[in-house]
Order: sequence, then structure tokens, then C-alpha cells
Amino acid sequence: MPLTLTLAPQTGFASLTIVPTAAPETVTLETAGKETGDVRLLNGKVVLSLGPQAKINAEMLRRAGGMLAKWLSKHEVSSAGLELAPLFGFGLAPEAALQALVEGLLLGDFKFSAYKSDKKSVETSLSLLTDAETSALQKALEKATILSEAANLARELSHEPANVINPVSLAERVQKLAAEVGLKCTILDDQQLEALGAGLIVAVGKASATPSRLIILEHAGTTDEKPVALVGKAITFDTGGYSLKPVDGIVGMKYDKSGGMAVIATLIAAARLGLKTPVVGVIAAAENMISGAGYRPDDILKALNGKTVEIISTDAEGRLVLADALTYTERTFQPRAMIDIATLTGAVIIALGSVRAGVLSTSDVLAQALAAAGERTFERLWRLPLDEEYFEQIKGDDSDIKNSGGRKAGTIIGGTFLKQFVTDATPWAHIDIAGMMGAEKDMPYCPKGGMGFGVRLFIDYLESLE
Repeated sequence: MPLTLTLAPQTGFASLTIVPTAAPETVTLETAGKETGDVRLLNGKVVLSLGPQAKINAEMLRRAGGMLAKWLSKHEVSSAGLELAPLFGFGLAPEAALQALVEGLLLGDFKFSAYKSDKKSVETSLSLLTDAETSALQKALEKATILSEAANLARELSHEPANVINPVSLAERVQKLAAEVGLKCTILDDQQLEALGAGLIVAVGKASATPSRLIILEHAGTTDEKPVALVGKAITFDTGGYSLKPVDGIVGMKYDKSGGMAVIATLIAAARLGLKTPVVGVIAAAENMISGAGYRPDDILKALNGKTVEIISTDAEGRLVLADALTYTERTFQPRAMIDIATLTGAVIIALGSVRAGVLSTSDVLAQALAAAGERTFERLWRLPLDEEYFEQIKGDDSDIKNSGGRKAGTIIGGTFLKQFVTDATPWAHIDIAGMMGAEKDMPYCPKGGMGFGVRLFIDYLESLE
């Protein structure tokens, strides 16, 4: 359901009106519902419950917005108005309250229907009703729209199947997206990567009919600061290679590109918002397949930074493509901070479920800034250690490093591996979003499937630097 939002005067509005309200202490059929997002028709108006007053915050407003979007779609409402005044007064600035609600509405309205034969939908025009001065509210509406559209773009790209999105077609699509918003886009193909000495990312893509690509996006910003670098894993499909995944582990591996899609969408949002901070996005794209040309367990590969890596598992391929991408990014841009994001380890799901993503970092300042952004956006993180002792699990026998260290501390070992490809000169963080690869069921503002996790987190962090 395409949802269009506009600010409009409340005076004289005559269509269906939606009134947000805190849930009363005693809930009856004649009152608003108890749960955040409950929608009821009372006395000719639609009443949207924001939940108990003591718990109302930005996240509750997002959830309420998401549930309202679903209600509008279910009932095929073509036109309605939402009173804004009742949103204000819960401890949030009016523009912050509006931004949260709009994010919920637009994120909750997302549907991936590109391959549905029946694409019938009702266009809904939702007027945001206020008689107050609207310049700050208009800016909040525009910002929330850009953020939500970016997160939904990340979701859309993540949903695309591997017979549509592969490393080559992804690079072509990103070039078009970059041109639309004025981002500089550079593509390195497998031959260029091999000439550079990026043996890890090239090896991962060797078995595929569509070889690896490194996609570089640059947002110039308006300051002379060094850029912040975001590096994303984009395995367009992961069979596990010769360390083949089981049937129940291979379905859904189109979402193994989610980290890279978050980086693409963040750079587009940065350009649309006109962020002052220069930002670089580097996406390591490969398809992990099986063929006579594929890499094998026991192979020893040479990375871009010169270190040798013994392959224990071809299903630990994400860290390989990221390793070369991190080296390339640091050497090329000397970033003020470098953050990679990846669906890297199943171990992080065991540790944190789908509530928080794991973060590992060489910088307390960077880790704390990312954690704070996560709390503000509700894309929450939990820090894990990077103690030197963990390296013993991946210390090579016949090489410098092994690409897997067994079952113990799997997420930490993934981060420890990546740490070998970042110098001490660059503050670095690794975010493992395997638990956010895809929602298993509908949530208030996140339908089942791709989540777009990381986009709002990154933009909030980047804005905090200004």
C-alpha cells in the first residue's frame, strides 16, 4: 500500500480522523486499547493507542505508527487525517515525536511484492493534522521520510533473489542509484582486484558465474575532515561452498548481503540529507558457490595486506571478503573511523538472539558512540571483547591465520580475524548483524523478511559527529 504523508491544517478537516492517545489505566470497549498500536473505532473517530503513558517514548511511537500503517492497509483506507497534538507532551520534542511516528508508518508500510502476480494495492493519503507552526515539523517529516525510504531500500535489495542480484548486477544497480543522488561510484572487477593482490575476495567468487566486485561509494560532505568509512559484506548467495550448508541452513541465504545493502542505503541517505561529514561506503560483493574453480578447505590464500590465510571452512567466507575490503578502505581513504557491518556468524544469534547486534571494537570512543546511536534508534548493540588471547584459536599452522577457530567464542573469533586486517592507526568497529538477517515474522514496523538494520543507526552516528 503506497502511503503518502503530508502536513495539513486540522481546522476544517472533514475526512476520517485518527486520534493518538495514551492507554487508560482501565481499558474497556469504550476506551482506547491497552497495547501500543491498538486501533479502535470510537464515536466516529479512529483511536490509536500509544500504550501506557509511563512507557511512551520514541520507540513506542514507531511501533504505534507501524501498527497504524498495517491497519490502514488492511481496511483499504484511501484518505484519513492524524491529529498530531496528542503526540506532544510525553517528554519528546514535537519534531522528535513526529519523526518517530513517521518512521514507524513508512517502515511498517513496506511490502516486497516485485514478483507477485497480483499487485493490487490501495493508495492512502494520510494528512498529519496540526494548526501549529510547521517549519520544524516539516523538516522532521522530510528527514523521517528519507531515513525510512533508505531503510526500505536496504530491505528491498536484501529481498532480491540471487537469480536477480549477483555481484555484477548489484554493481550495475548501485551505479544507477549513486547517479540519482550525486554519489561518486567506483567499481573494481575481479581482474582489477586480482592485480591489486586481493586474493581473498577473488577466491570466494571463483566458483560463481558472476565474479566478485568491490563497490566504492563516496559522499564528499562539506568539511575537510577525513571520511568515516562503512564497509559492508554483500554475499549475494551463500551455499557454504565445499563446506556446504544443510538444506535448512541454505534457504534464506539471499539475505547474506544485508550488511552491504545497509551501507548502500546509508550512503544514499547521507547524500539526500546533505550530511556535512564525508562518508565512504565500500561493499564487498561475492557469490559463494561450488565448482571446479572454487576454493577448498586446506587452501592457503594471500590477502591484500600480504598475510596468508589457511581455509578451514569455505562457509566462513564473509570474513575473507571483508578482510580485503578493510585493507583496501584503510589504505585508500585513511578514514577517521572504520566500521564494518556483516551477517557474519550464527554464534551471535546464540548469544544475543534478534534483539541486539554484536559490536566489537578497538576504540572505546567509537564503540560508545555507536552504542548510543543504537539506543536512540532502537537498532541496539551489545559489545563483546577482543582480548589478544582469542587469536590463539586462529593462529595458523602452515599460514599466518586460519579463517575459522571452531565453535568456541564464534562471534569474537570472527571479529578477531577481521582485526588482523586493520592497523592500529584506525579506530575500527565490527557489527555482526546475523541475528537481523531477516525477520521471521511480522513486527510492528518490520514485516517478515529483510530488516534494513543499520541504516538509521549509521545516520544517527554520522550526525552525532557534526
